[in-house]
Amino acid sequence: MTPARTSGAHTRLVGTAMPVPSTHARSQRSRNPASNPVFAAVITRLITVPIARAIPTAKTTGAKAKGSRFIVASAPSLARRGAPRYVRPMAADTLTLPLPDDWHVHLRDGAALATTVPATARTFGRAIVMPNLRPPVRTGPEADAYRARIAAHIPPGSGFSPLMTLYLTDTSDPAAVVAAFAAGQAVAVKLYPAGATTHSDAGLTAIRKADAVLHAMEEAGMPLLLHGEVTDAAVDIFDREAVFVDTVLAPLLQRHPRLKVVLEHVTTAHAIAFVLDGPPTLAATLTAHHLLVNRNAMFQGGLRPHHYCLPVLKRERDRAALLAAATSGHPRVFLGSDSAPHETTTKESACGCAGCFTAHAALELYAEAFDSVGALHRLPAFASENGPRFYGLPVNPGTVTLRREEWPSPGAVPYLGGTLTPWRTDEPLRWRATRDTPPA
Repeated sequence: MTPARTSGAHTRLVGTAMPVPSTHARSQRSRNPASNPVFAAVITRLITVPIARAIPTAKTTGAKAKGSRFIVASAPSLARRGAPRYVRPMAADTLTLPLPDDWHVHLRDGAALATTVPATARTFGRAIVMPNLRPPVRTGPEADAYRARIAAHIPPGSGFSPLMTLYLTDTSDPAAVVAAFAAGQAVAVKLYPAGATTHSDAGLTAIRKADAVLHAMEEAGMPLLLHGEVTDAAVDIFDREAVFVDTVLAPLLQRHPRLKVVLEHVTTAHAIAFVLDGPPTLAATLTAHHLLVNRNAMFQGGLRPHHYCLPVLKRERDRAALLAAATSGHPRVFLGSDSAPHETTTKESACGCAGCFTAHAALELYAEAFDSVGALHRLPAFASENGPRFYGLPVNPGTVTLRREEWPSPGAVPYLGGTLTPWRTDEPLRWRATRDTPPA
């Protein structure tokens, strides 16, 4: 066990770094996540550690000290419902952290930008913008044009910066892709397996068709972002991520060992264990909704279309593994909301769209997830530091403060002449975030 140690204004766990094996014969690994030593270490340290060693106390938290990166101020509180296997005697009421980033968001296009851009810019300094429009964003000039359309809706003074991506197809040109990266037109390439999710019909039909592009990206240092699911109808929808990891991602990393890869919106214990056990070129993003609820939420009291997303919510043991990884402080796990807006009428229909709109309160929802296991002090690394480090960018200037405050979730948000329904409107939000200082 690692004892708690105070450093300036906050309490942190100290000890040796989590071991990451250098070899990864992962295709032979059992699907049981408990068999993975890294996963087991995360669970042991974050779920079953004694209260006295893992949870800050009133004596070890308080006002900000000179040179500290963030603030944790404590006030007595009992653990809310759903806290795993221990009760926290103390809980933070405020947290100030560097302005975070969203490393996976859907802003859509056209009139939708009037809703989505201000919502994301409210608490994030940068965002990786998904390219799955109709038609998709495939070239540097198309990325420039899309960025200009987004910029028209950025609130004045927010300093928000959209980071553009290119959509990988069977015919993507290697030279054009890396030229867009070199020119600063795109920071990454997104791989959608054809038919895997919204607007993925133009996606890649076979991973080997992209080998030339991936080799060029590997040489240029350009990251590949993955929607990690197979689309074979013979594979159960709850197993498609695990099968992708074993049959697509593992061989991909063997063929391109220097390629930077982000497995996005990870949903299973199997996949997050694979990432934690992987090389330093492999990272993962996690959504707030996959940290907060499991697949039962889709069927609680009836069919709940606003909990339907792709990849779909998984089992409780998967949710627990994701939350353990998110709150572990692991440097290759970071925030990616996958906020995906759809009109309410297209969600509440006989064939509802996949996607959860969480941008209205994304940071607040992550705070709730971290607070549920007494790990609010780990949120700055996850939200503000790990992503920039992986992408080779500086941490944002400015700060955001989260305060424990219950407020109603909006029941409807104007969108495309109608409305969209934010995720989890039937429960109040438990944290509120505000910008403290404008970006430099």
